[in-house]
Amino acid sequence: MKYFAAVAATIGLMATTSAVPLEERDVQTVHLTFHGGPAQYDMAFPADGNIYPTNNDLSISIIDAPDYNAFTQCKFYTAGDAALASSISPAGVNQIMVGPPQPVTGVSCRGMCVPTYGDCYDANGQFVGPCCSGYCAADKCRPWINPS
Repeated sequence: MKYFAAVAATIGLMATTSAVPLEERDVQTVHLTFHGGPAQYDMAFPADGNIYPTNNDLSISIIDAPDYNAFTQCKFYTAGDAALASSISPAGVNQIMVGPPQPVTGVSCRGMCVPTYGDCYDANGQFVGPCCSGYCAADKCRPWINPS
């Protein structure tokens, strides 16, 4: 009888544990546009921490990141040493300047960001996340440029 009770308790404990996480979150998709002179190419991939190859030899000088905080949440792999600088286009799009221009061989991004007009702080005053393209004011993510 003691054996049966021990087996039943073990089975009960195993039934309450699960390999599935308690909270599943969708992985945000990153959209980037790579500019090299008059040419450009686009990439879209999940912000899951994996390295995604660009498969392109174009020398890149500017990377547009319209919907993700790529300067702080992504790592860019280049053909040589490169300095990256954050910028904002005249249209209000997040940009990353690459100097000297060179091929970007891969990109890895992790995390999430809050879209424009989303809550950057919740009702309890807890930080939700960085703004994808803009800044946090009055608990909302605002665009860099006011819409006209």
